[in-house]
Parts: sequence; C-alpha cells; structure tokens
Amino acid sequence: MLKRPSILVLGAGYGGLSTVVNLQKEFGADAADITLINKNDYHYESTWLHEAAAGTMKPEDVRYDIKDVIDSVKVKFVQATVEAIDVEGKSVKTDNGVFTYDYLVIGLGFEGETFGIEGLDKYALSIANVKAARYIREHIEFQFATWSTEEVKNDDRLTIIVGGAGFTGIEFLGELGNRVPELCKEFDVPREKVRVLCVEAAPMVLPGFDPELVNYAVGQLESKGIEFSIGTPVVEATPEGVNIKKGDDEFEFIKAGTVVWAAGVRGNRLIEATPIESMRARVKVDKDLRAPGYSDVFIVGDCALMINEAVNRPYPPTAQIAMQQGVQAAKNIKALVDGTDTHTFVPDLKGTVCSLGHDDAIGDVFGGKKVTGKKASFMKKMIDNRALYMIGGAGLVLKKGKFNVL
Repeated sequence: MLKRPSILVLGAGYGGLSTVVNLQKEFGADAADITLINKNDYHYESTWLHEAAAGTMKPEDVRYDIKDVIDSVKVKFVQATVEAIDVEGKSVKTDNGVFTYDYLVIGLGFEGETFGIEGLDKYALSIANVKAARYIREHIEFQFATWSTEEVKNDDRLTIIVGGAGFTGIEFLGELGNRVPELCKEFDVPREKVRVLCVEAAPMVLPGFDPELVNYAVGQLESKGIEFSIGTPVVEATPEGVNIKKGDDEFEFIKAGTVVWAAGVRGNRLIEATPIESMRARVKVDKDLRAPGYSDVFIVGDCALMINEAVNRPYPPTAQIAMQQGVQAAKNIKALVDGTDTHTFVPDLKGTVCSLGHDDAIGDVFGGKKVTGKKASFMKKMIDNRALYMIGGAGLVLKKGKFNVL
C-alpha cells in the first residue's frame, strides 16, 4: 500500500487558508494527510485591521474561527507557534511538537519593516494583527479620555502621526477621518485640538495609483482635517513623538500621543534562518510557486515575491494574489502527488480599490476604469465579501460579510 503524502501548511492567513481549503477539494478523505499549523485558532482579515485599529469596526468582527471553514475529516488543525523550519530535514519545529512533511506550504504572513529607524520598534505602534489593532484603538481612546479629565491640558496627546502614505496608511487615515469626530463628541474634545498627520518619505501618496485618483483621495482626507507631510522621512521615534527630515540639514520634531507605523512590510523572519534565498524574508519563487532549489516547498502570500514582467516590478503582496496562489499551490501539490506537471501561477488581477472610510474609496477596476466615492466603496465591500465566499462559502459571507453598502 502506497504511503499517503504528508502535506504541511504553515499559517492561516489568506494564502495558507486558501491553500488548505483548496487541498480539501483536491484530495479525498483518505488520499493525503493534511495539517494546518497556526498560532491562533482563528483567521483574521488583515485587510480589515485598519478599521479595528481606528475603532470603526469591532476587533472580534475582523476574525473567524478556523474550525468553521476547514473539513476536520480531511484536515488536522494544530494550534502552535512555528519556531524553526528545516527544509533539508523536511521538518518543522513548533512549541507544540515537531512535524515532518512530504510537501510544505509556507504562508506565515508579514512583519512590519522599520528600515532601521531608531526607536521605531519601541515607540511606534503597528497594525500587525488583531491584538495590535485592539491596542491601537484603546490607546487612542485612552489619550482622548485622559485629555478630557486632566486639569492641565496636554494637547500633544491629541496628535496622531501615521507613518506611511501607502495602501495601509491611507486606509487607516480614512477610518480616522470618520472616527475622530465621534471621539471628540464622546470625550468632549474640541475638534480643532486634534491633529492627524501623515508623514511619508517618498515623494508621492499611493505609489502606483492613477494620479487623478490620488488627488481625489488626498482631497477627501484633507477635507476631514488630515494633514500630509510628503517627502519627509522619519529619522527617529521617541516616547514624545517623531523627528522628521525636511531638508538636507533641516529637521522637525513633532510631539504626539500616538504614532502608528504603516510604511512597509517584510516576510516572516523564520525564512531567513533557512537556506532558501530571500530578500527581507521574501522569496522570489519559481513560476509554479516553489522555492528555488526545493521541489517540495511552496511559498504563498506575503513571503512570496513574484515579478510582474510587464512592468518589471514585484506584484504587490495583496490578499487577492495570496488567495489565488493558494488555489494554484493546492493544484500543483496534487499534480506532484499524481506524477504530472505543475502549472505556472498567473495572477488574475481584478483591479484595486483603496477605502477612504466606510462610505468612500478610490478604485482602478475592470482593466483601467477609475471609480470614486460611494460606487468605489460599494465595490470594496463586494471584494471583501467575495474573499469570504472563496474561503467559507455563503455561510461565512452571511456571518461576517459587509452589507452596510450605503
């Protein structure tokens, strides 16, 4: 009797969970031993974390239980933290035992990238996961509550600095634009006392987006009181705020009660402890999503680096691409088990939509069609619901979907 292949999937983010859900479809109940390892017993929608961090969505609404979307007959779920990956010995060490494999899928997600900026890792907050998002929300509320009760007002408490004008930074600013007036009303804080400032080292907002859409986004956010300081890199973070560089020899220290860093991500550092070649823990995968030199290791999601040859730039590490990678990784593992050829992964890009709060957004969809406002916001919610459907079907959409489309 042939040995059943052992397939080990690390991480239940978009890429890892998509891989497992599609492995369930590819293999019968007795055809393979499929194990999913994740440090939490839930998946969280990382593209929704900015809402939880701003306080416009409850943290518990961002997540759902893994057991609700996997087939326990076909998949064994192990709650554990991965500690080391041995690609030569084909094993993975966790805080809950050692696991061996015939085929490995690494989908361990992203980590914040501080680019070596002094103090950033200690004094800036990062929208890294559900717990971090909850902490940011409570931290901001604490600053408002403290200001409202202290006899000698410290207005610096009410300054929020957001580092980064990329996708995450802009979406977080959009939520803050809606949330700040609510906080002011709740804690009796005059709106003019609150300052929300976005600091970006690059010379532009939302690089890669159409300039017309970028101008719309900046205008909408500025109308809500958001300030921008573009082309001014953060050079230091302290307990009191950040120091930014405004010119060759010109610096400005900005005092703030809250600093949120949203200016870059990297892959999981565990990859850098393996012989797999990587850059900032992201692996330039082969066309079939395997790690170069390792025919039994697939990498999906934020840890995978793929070049868009049309523009000679990496594809962005989006949920859309990660989920599609999971589909292809599952098909390619089935092909290897069956002794047939694997297939090239080709992203099917359906466009990009960036939210500016719950009722506004910008988008480049359907091959270049530009959309803004409520229409774009509606599309954003439909994209979010589609992602839920791809993992858990109609039941998950009904349970966690976004239906406040107006």
